[in-house]
Amino acid sequence: MIKEINSENFAEEVLYSELPVVVDFNAKWCGPCRKMMPMLEELSETYSDKVKFVKVDADNNRELLTQYSVSGLPSLLVFKNSESVERMAGVMPKSTIVSNIEKYI
Repeated sequence: MIKEINSENFAEEVLYSELPVVVDFNAKWCGPCRKMMPMLEELSETYSDKVKFVKVDADNNRELLTQYSVSGLPSLLVFKNSESVERMAGVMPKSTIVSNIEKYI
């Protein structure tokens, strides 16, 4: 299960992580976000020892959307060494997500 985080624990869970982190910015009302969730859950299991997956509810964490210039949902940001190093937006195939994650492992 992908852990839901918020602005209060974002730094601890993402910026201070020793592993690369995929942050899924989503919303409960977002159909494309719901469509992507099973694939992200699967990837979080596949890469559990190499990559950390977390999700952020966009409606309850607007300051994080502003801070990281997230304008559309779903948006996936990959963080490594406290820096946002990759950005993916919209519904995308699993292969695209995998290739963008593999670069940072």
